[in-house]
Amino acid sequence: MPVGLAAKVLRIPLVIHDSDAHPGLTNRVLARFANYIATGAPLEYYDFPKKRSHYTGIPISEEFTLLNKKAREDARQEWGMGTDLPLVVVTGGGLGAKRINDAVNKSIEELLETTQIVLVSGRDQYESLAKSLPLDNPRLKLEAFVYEGMAKLVGSADAVVARAGATTILELAALGVPTVLVPNPYLTSGHQLKNAAVYADKGAVLVVDEEEMDNDATVLSKAIKSILSDPEQASAMGKRFREFAKPKAAREVADLVLKASKK
Repeated sequence: MPVGLAAKVLRIPLVIHDSDAHPGLTNRVLARFANYIATGAPLEYYDFPKKRSHYTGIPISEEFTLLNKKAREDARQEWGMGTDLPLVVVTGGGLGAKRINDAVNKSIEELLETTQIVLVSGRDQYESLAKSLPLDNPRLKLEAFVYEGMAKLVGSADAVVARAGATTILELAALGVPTVLVPNPYLTSGHQLKNAAVYADKGAVLVVDEEEMDNDATVLSKAIKSILSDPEQASAMGKRFREFAKPKAAREVADLVLKASKK
């Protein structure tokens, strides 16, 4: 906020960007005098002045792009996974998500009967999961963190389970992968809940309530199975999700900056 307020005092053009569907305090204040306001979600989810607001999406890496059949198969082979069974990738972000990890752990035997799974657990829980999960099963791989190739791994999946961070969602949308979002309800102002609702409203993702999942681990496995059991519906979901992709987001934000600088 201090930089934005300084811009106001010094009469320097200001462009702000809000990734989440729920604007934070800083952007709510700065939006009053910003020249342009860029948003990660459609404008209908914001109270910003419409004349100065632009739905740009969120700038993401170019590696997050739709994979063709061969690229999907090659990515699976790189991870030692086959093409005969559906692949599910579960990730809670860099730090992992304990409740998601625990739900997968509790349902792992049932899930591995019909799927293969790559679980990106985060570093904190990796060692304990390595001891409890059946890692002798070739259908299961456990990773603490994926430094390179995450886009290809996720893009080769038949279903993905993830948190509902704004950037993560737009990366998944660019890949067009059928997705189960498990928003963290405890983060500031419940912004992940609001992020997930944007895409659930359009039938582009499934959303699992974390507290419900914590009480009954099968809630997550049932959501995964509902996607995998109906390939036609899963494909339609992926297409609806991909409609939110904004591959030119970085350029559009840069254009707003250049436009503001000329005023």
